[in-house]
Amino acid sequence: MRLLILLFLLLASASAGAYIGPGAGLSVLGSLWAVLVGIVLALFAILSWPIRVLWRRLRGKRPAKAPGPDSP
Repeated sequence: MRLLILLFLLLASASAGAYIGPGAGLSVLGSLWAVLVGIVLALFAILSWPIRVLWRRLRGKRPAKAPGPDSP
């Protein structure tokens, strides 16, 4: 009997008429944009790494040596 009354109350309720302002939509779009840009930058960094390593090897660049005790 309680379940029937609960079901009736749920079905008979009126709509809430809730309003979501434009600020909420802009916040969602801004967050989505930040996530998408982060994913694209991460993929670019991962995919460009072999190319950067190959470029450094072809140019013959070596990392600078740390200064020793006899350097000026």
